[in-house]
Amino acid sequence: MAEEVTPAKQHGLLLFAVVLLDMIGFGIVIPILPFITPTLGGDEFDIALIIASYAICAGIVGPFWGRLSDRFGRKPILICCTAGAAGGYLLLANADELWMIYAARVVAGLMAGNFPVASAMMADITPTHERAKGMGLIGAAFGLGLVMGPVLGGLLAGSEGSFMLPAMLAGGTSVLAAVAAGLFLPESRNPEVAQREPSGLSLWQVLRATQSRLLLLQYVFHTGSVAAMTYIFPLWVYALLDWQAKEVGIVFGVVGAVMALNQGLLMGRFVGFFGELPLLRVCVSLFFAGLCLTLVAHEPITMVGSNIIALTGATLCMPILNAMVSRKASVEERGRLMGAASTAASVGRVVGPLAAGALLTAGGFTAAWSLPLLFVFGYLLWAFSHWAKRPTPEMRAEH
Repeated sequence: MAEEVTPAKQHGLLLFAVVLLDMIGFGIVIPILPFITPTLGGDEFDIALIIASYAICAGIVGPFWGRLSDRFGRKPILICCTAGAAGGYLLLANADELWMIYAARVVAGLMAGNFPVASAMMADITPTHERAKGMGLIGAAFGLGLVMGPVLGGLLAGSEGSFMLPAMLAGGTSVLAAVAAGLFLPESRNPEVAQREPSGLSLWQVLRATQSRLLLLQYVFHTGSVAAMTYIFPLWVYALLDWQAKEVGIVFGVVGAVMALNQGLLMGRFVGFFGELPLLRVCVSLFFAGLCLTLVAHEPITMVGSNIIALTGATLCMPILNAMVSRKASVEERGRLMGAASTAASVGRVVGPLAAGALLTAGGFTAAWSLPLLFVFGYLLWAFSHWAKRPTPEMRAEH
């Protein structure tokens, strides 16, 4: 007997489609940034700074977009952010000087409220016991975007290194996402909740009251590690294997396929079998094991395999972290707390590439790989500590 498609599930699938379209555009530019920058006079550290500039801007505006979605609704903010991201990609497509690449990533970063707002929307429409599964659906859209986007970006760039067409396509997919959200996506915020006044607490007071500070630190460790890996890997395989944007795009596409499979199809089953916290511990351990392998990898199979193992573990962690954060605050503050989580993630995206770039310059690839390894070790210690077991308000309410 076919499973009934409820309005909430239909809403979730529509949200999945909108996020997927937007993430395809995001994914398209990933494999081309490390190669477009040198063509305009940039060096390895410029690549790290360009990646960091996006993350800095995204971190600054994360709570802002989240709070706006608490006040005005998730849908209009999601449309605004996807349309703004398109502007950043179109600026990138027309870049003929190095500063224009920086400007394009700044614009895209300032409009990067789509992921936390979409996560808040998913939390609005899913009950507590299905929250990790719902967050996994958002993660699956992210994963599929990283399947289709990097492959398209790498193939369209080709061996000649033509970057205008991939960037134009990235802008087009984000425009399509904004149109789809406007036409088909319903608002998730309950009108009664939307009329309530927010608490009036500062963000720091909200974090303290909800005991979320250590939890948000794990976003720094998580995304700092992933961002460092994304920065190091293309340079690593170029230096040792002479791989170009096409090969890097294919590898990131495979990683995205694993992400989509795990989060979209298997996340709910994994949580049901293991439970949220035990599954998180397994996945962080896998993340750590893959990074340990990078220190001894010198052949294509081990170099690619180490990253696939690490990122497979990493991708299953994020829906669980998002589910944990979504339960920490009241409905009136959910968007702001998800925005704060996005800011913490952006801090990691800044620190990861910059620190990895400095270590790469000073000590080579072994030193650079030691950074995400250290971050994930801290992540692992937290996952097995009593701090990860603290009950949330929603969990206490259920008992």
